[in-house]
Amino acid sequence: MASVAFGYLPILLFLLVALGLSTAFVVLPMIVSRFTGAHQPNPEKLSEYECGFPAFEDSRAQFDVRFYLVAILFIVFDLEAAFLFPWAVSLDSTGWAGWTGMMVFLAELGLGLAYAWKKGALEWE
Repeated sequence: MASVAFGYLPILLFLLVALGLSTAFVVLPMIVSRFTGAHQPNPEKLSEYECGFPAFEDSRAQFDVRFYLVAILFIVFDLEAAFLFPWAVSLDSTGWAGWTGMMVFLAELGLGLAYAWKKGALEWE
């Protein structure tokens, strides 16, 4: 029974080291900022910096469905770009089968873009 428990010792050590390091990376900067004076909140430091203006509504406000549609279209065509680079690099080894497969993939994406365009998904009012 002791040999089974001894087998878990490396995992336990790994978890302890990970817990110690994560605690150190979170707690030590806070302690250092208290001692060095970097932790002095003022209105300028606490102002909004991501969008440039204060939040104007509840965080649970509903967005227009077109926002999500544009986000989904972005993800789809971003993935297309992510697939094109490895395909182009490996085109020598895949040959005509790889080229044909990518052309079918691009045709499907083109049809999807045409459909979204026809439905007015790319129009923003």
